[in-house]
Amino acid sequence: MTDLVLGISAYYHDSAAALVDGTAILAAAQEERFTRRRHDPSFPARAVSYCLAEAGATLRDVSAVAYYEDPALKFRRVLASYAGAAPFGFRSFRDTLPEWLRWKRRAEQTVRRELAALGLGAVPDLVCRRHHESHAASAFFPSPYESAAVLCIDGVGEWATTSLWHGRADRLAPLAELRFPHSLGMLYSAFTYFCGFKVDSGEYKLMGLAPYGTPRYADLIRERLIDLKSDGSFHLDMRYFAYLRGQVMTGRRFEELFDGPRRRPESPLTEREFDLAASVQQVTEEAVLRLARTAQRRTGETRLCLAGGVALNCVANGRVIREEIFDGVWVQPAAGDAGGALGAALAVAMERGAERTHLGSGGDAMSGALLGPAYRDEEIQEYLDGAGVPYTRFETDELAARAAAELARGKVVGWFQDRMEFGPRALGARSILGDPRDTEMQSAMNQKIKFRESFRPFAPAVLDTDAEDYFELKQESPYMLVVADVAAAQRLPAEDSGASGLERLKVHRSTIPAVTHVDMSARVQTVSQEANPAFHRLLTAFKAETGCPVLVNTSFNVRGEPIVRSPEEAYRCFMRTRIDVLVLGSFLLLKEAQPAWSEDGDWRDEIPLD
Repeated sequence: MTDLVLGISAYYHDSAAALVDGTAILAAAQEERFTRRRHDPSFPARAVSYCLAEAGATLRDVSAVAYYEDPALKFRRVLASYAGAAPFGFRSFRDTLPEWLRWKRRAEQTVRRELAALGLGAVPDLVCRRHHESHAASAFFPSPYESAAVLCIDGVGEWATTSLWHGRADRLAPLAELRFPHSLGMLYSAFTYFCGFKVDSGEYKLMGLAPYGTPRYADLIRERLIDLKSDGSFHLDMRYFAYLRGQVMTGRRFEELFDGPRRRPESPLTEREFDLAASVQQVTEEAVLRLARTAQRRTGETRLCLAGGVALNCVANGRVIREEIFDGVWVQPAAGDAGGALGAALAVAMERGAERTHLGSGGDAMSGALLGPAYRDEEIQEYLDGAGVPYTRFETDELAARAAAELARGKVVGWFQDRMEFGPRALGARSILGDPRDTEMQSAMNQKIKFRESFRPFAPAVLDTDAEDYFELKQESPYMLVVADVAAAQRLPAEDSGASGLERLKVHRSTIPAVTHVDMSARVQTVSQEANPAFHRLLTAFKAETGCPVLVNTSFNVRGEPIVRSPEEAYRCFMRTRIDVLVLGSFLLLKEAQPAWSEDGDWRDEIPLD
């Protein structure tokens, strides 16, 4: 260890910690994985403790702590926003101000106290970085590019909502920014809210819903809500939005514009919601494309790096790649606020003279995003034996072959290997897997395993060497952040035959129907042997078994819960759902062999957790 820097993001959503040694990323994790509270915004005490323990370090070994935003500047923005909206929003201002006055405007002091309370040594110097600087650093410094344009798009940090940077070697230069309240992230979240989904987590649902509709409101959005310039800059008409005045996103004028009141959460979806989703998705893609072209023109670069919450819109990412504005696009896998912890740490490390030692290796510095806790076979076996759980232990190749055979038989497999992923995507370390050729797999996994809406698409994981045979993909996509069309050779001559809305789910469009969305697209993960050898071995075994190098890959969790972290959590999820087989390290568990299982699906409560 030479110069450890600890990065922290907290107090909005998806709090996280990351530890770097120079630019080598030693560990990174979100707090939600430890507390089991999804999108946990609290101080990431457990994530910090994990990162330090992973490196065999204490706070005494850390040279600096980097906080991912500037609380004082953010407080000034909050005050200015309420003042600009006055007299509206007084109730929200009254409810919010005490917390800001008490501690939020000096959040770095709270971070110091929380770190001291961990009892892991004296707290080192703490520095605050700007929110978008943290995003930009997370996007560029771990990327495989010597130089690149860097584009950060989200809801809001302190003031910035969109920023353009130029990354060269060990430096990031800011070029331009757009400021609150004019925000592409807020525009998308307003429609998320209006369609009855939860802001800051339901945006994925809106993106998945868009292909079911037609963008009949797109022109209305352009005419009334957003003045989108040719260079990608934009201005929102705030008369239609309510987020400056309170805790909701839209109000009466929005309802009048879009044919009635907001959809009530959990109520049936209608054609209006399908069309609203399609419309705002189209406008968002248009804005992102214009911003990308401006980034290329302003920097002259042939590579682009992306971060910020809007960079998780993998459909827009796919459009940027297909338009060939850049020769290569790299998206930070933890593009949201969790990644800000990593970016803040890297920004400080680079200032202190760190070098990007991964350049020239042909890859990035993210280690496949596998930066969280791992469990040795000895630890897994100790848990299984202590809980009286029946299992079979296999050697490496035998395990992959057996799991592949179960998948080929139509079984759903929980797959728990190596270090946990950092970011929102399961990438083959904490995954639920299925056979993509099975026409019933998509609906079965949504309804019987994930317990979520039937329209939600699943992602394919594919061997990197076979990706072009199955998807129209112009570059690798190791972090499942790019949508591409299914290759023509895999498409079936099926037609919707007049089907509309969710009825379109029943149409089989390709040889891999479980991962083919209704618009013939898929959110692709390419899997290499170098980045994830265990998952690559399983895909290789499945290809040998079936001739198909693709698997359904979804996160190992159920609706409303974070991705599992430990063997205990994986086993609990296994027993609470219709997952048929669980692979924990070298151990394979069959559902029908479990003592707490019965054939009628009545699982008992005696499931050991600790």
